[in-house]
Amino acid sequence: MNIDPIQSTLIQEINRKSSEKKVENSTQELTQTFQDALNGLSETQQNSDELIQKLASGEDVDIHTVLIAAEETDINFRIAVAIRDKLVDAYREIRNMSI
Repeated sequence: MNIDPIQSTLIQEINRKSSEKKVENSTQELTQTFQDALNGLSETQQNSDELIQKLASGEDVDIHTVLIAAEETDINFRIAVAIRDKLVDAYREIRNMSI
């Protein structure tokens, strides 16, 4: 039995954006990258919520699919929080630089 690893949509989106041709305005590129990553997080959250609702209402849903979707959402959320924390740290470091 082959088990596929959980692929974070946030990491996939960031990797896809970083491998694309560079845009002159890096601020817009960074903003768009994180916006796309957050949209991916929102989609995985909605998918997970739908599966949980189906399971709770008694519909025929594979429990493993529900648990994998919930875990994928949790991983994506943790990655988003880690990225946010790194951005805040970078901002603080830049703010504290002497000019």
